Amino acid sequence: MSTTQTIGFIGFGAMASRMAANLVHIGYQAFAYTPSGKGGNGSVPFLKSAAEVAQKSDIVLVCVPDDEALAAAMYGPQGALAGMQANGLLLNTSSVSPEASAALLEAGRAKNVVVIDCPVSGSTPEAEAGNLVVLAGGDDAAMARAKPIFDCIGKATVHAGPSGSGTRLKLVINGIMGAGLAAVAEAIAYGLAAGLERNMLFDALDEVAVISPHHKRKIKAAKIGDFAPQFPSRLMQKDMRLLLDATARLAVPTPTLAAVTQQLSLGRRAAPESDYSALIGVMEQIVANDA
Repeated sequence: MSTTQTIGFIGFGAMASRMAANLVHIGYQAFAYTPSGKGGNGSVPFLKSAAEVAQKSDIVLVCVPDDEALAAAMYGPQGALAGMQANGLLLNTSSVSPEASAALLEAGRAKNVVVIDCPVSGSTPEAEAGNLVVLAGGDDAAMARAKPIFDCIGKATVHAGPSGSGTRLKLVINGIMGAGLAAVAEAIAYGLAAGLERNMLFDALDEVAVISPHHKRKIKAAKIGDFAPQFPSRLMQKDMRLLLDATARLAVPTPTLAAVTQQLSLGRRAAPESDYSALIGVMEQIVANDA
């Protein structure tokens, strides 16, 4: 692919930096901004504000951790919207609340900026390989404009529906992911407390069909004590909190997800920057201390 387009990144953490590398590889020019103002390399220079990045870019991709960071990056005289031109394209890959997503859509419309909410499913290995699944909300015309970006960063794009649908679908997916990990952690803790041999237990769980490939990867890493942050505990717990708030607003009873959020809060307290699968290690330590 050959392109003369420039893409600006607002937020340049573990996921965005890998997405940027794939886009630069196929010919996009890129700029980036982070609140710290630090970073940058030969292929992706850093600029002083989100507005400056937006002014220099044909497309803006934002990847920040939460509602507060999104608001700080998008609004005000130094925010990205202040620098965007009419008919600009803003891709919000952040995992945020439906309310934050809706507010950004309306602010974009007021400036004649096309906003797509497009969080991604996958962790750093998928981001590095360009194998993310993009969960996008927006109309067909907007989706067509974003397709070259989505095809580069992901192996598939799910057009979830109108604006806001991608945000909601991401909460569904992360809720299932968090609940599955919490169940795995508790079951492993029982097995260890009951006297099952540790290596046998972890290896057996890799053989059975009831555990997803994602969670099998987490179990393999936990076996050797590797909790390097592919998806930090603080972000997983944040997404569960957003999901609980969203379900409460619609009066959907979610007692299982409420209990899981408490378990993931334990993981966040113990190891906020470690992978969320560190909950397996936390539970193992609890039963080890009781032995």
